[in-house]
Amino acid sequence: MKSDLVYFKNLLEKNGHNFTVTRKKVLEAVLDSKTHLNVKELYEKVKEKDKSIGLATVYRALNIFNDLGIVKEINANGISYYEKKIFSGKPLHIHFKCFRCNSIIDVDSKSLNLEYLKLNKKLEEENNLEIYDSNIMFEGLCSKCKEELKNK
Repeated sequence: MKSDLVYFKNLLEKNGHNFTVTRKKVLEAVLDSKTHLNVKELYEKVKEKDKSIGLATVYRALNIFNDLGIVKEINANGISYYEKKIFSGKPLHIHFKCFRCNSIIDVDSKSLNLEYLKLNKKLEEENNLEIYDSNIMFEGLCSKCKEELKNK
């Protein structure tokens, strides 16, 4: 077993879940993905490796992974997308969803991330809160779709 999977196996088992072959395959699909995927897209990726895995199995695995903080569920227009949360290398980032192609893009900007941190801190201080996570989603047209529309 790959060393990075050992951590997830231990985390699942510590929380009373078995690290089954199917959960391992779902987890690998999430970890290998460079984009945000919805359940059906993840199901298709997993099904390429194992035709016997059902859609309900993928849903159940993602629910467990979400509860344990392994993945983060991002809801955009009623559709849940998933990205790895643990060891993502991007603990704090903003999302952008394109209305036209439905892609979800991570916005990586040091200056925006700094403002994001300031906003979190201000919310905590002014409202006596302790923030553990947040979701900021901008929506509009991505650069690719803007260019395609411009060239029509």
